[in-house]
Amino acid sequence: MKHEANPSIETLKESVLKHNAVTPAEHFERVVNLVRVLRSECPWDRKQTPESLAHLLLEESYELVHAIDTGDDPELKKELGDLFLHVCFQVLLADEAKKFSFIDVFEALCHKLISRHPHVFGDVKAETEQDVLGNWENLKMKEGRTSLLDGVPKAMSELLRAYRVQKKVAGIGFDWPSDEGVLDKLTEEIGELRNAASKQEREEEFGDLLFTIVNYSRFIDTNPEDALRKATNKFMDRFRKVEASVLASGKSWKEFSAEELNGLWNEAKKAK
Repeated sequence: MKHEANPSIETLKESVLKHNAVTPAEHFERVVNLVRVLRSECPWDRKQTPESLAHLLLEESYELVHAIDTGDDPELKKELGDLFLHVCFQVLLADEAKKFSFIDVFEALCHKLISRHPHVFGDVKAETEQDVLGNWENLKMKEGRTSLLDGVPKAMSELLRAYRVQKKVAGIGFDWPSDEGVLDKLTEEIGELRNAASKQEREEEFGDLLFTIVNYSRFIDTNPEDALRKATNKFMDRFRKVEASVLASGKSWKEFSAEELNGLWNEAKKAK
């Protein structure tokens, strides 16, 4: 049986297809109406839940970051739209379940940003970025959290989660006095990894080593997730050049010695 369209949905479809939006508010309304139509008319969209869309939301976020990394503005524009679509979808699902609406989301956002920026909207002084971060954490504790580490998302990559945890505790002064102490700790952790006797010990010491490397990243003002992503992208780009050279040779990978492959790698490093 053909799905009977609700008249109100037909009206929404007409408004979406007319495309007479001019202001940002009108464009926003068009997108929201579009998602409402999809929820009503598309079998796939009707089936979705907040949980079923969660992994796609992460995927879109990574694609957005990739567009930023590559400086691809047309792609960045598309990926921002995709991410915005997922935000709209999540809010509309919550609205359908009578949990909250767009108004609730925007009011909560404005309230949070205003209350956590007393140095902008109040009389609190904050001369440095560290002052701002310290005030931010203190205000969150006053909101009812029992630990400074409450609210660190478990769904983060572990590299970024370690960075977030370290920044939080550093914000209240629980930190190394200088990067020299971190480098000494790094040397210590490498030694402990070398001396680890069992698989369990090696895993534990390797984790400690990674955690210390992340700690050091803060002292050189580098986000470890960004640094590793760029290093991985660089490796992939160079490997593709090696791959192309192997393919052009007409030989298989097994026919190349380790020295020859290293030579191709060095050539790839020199190529721009």
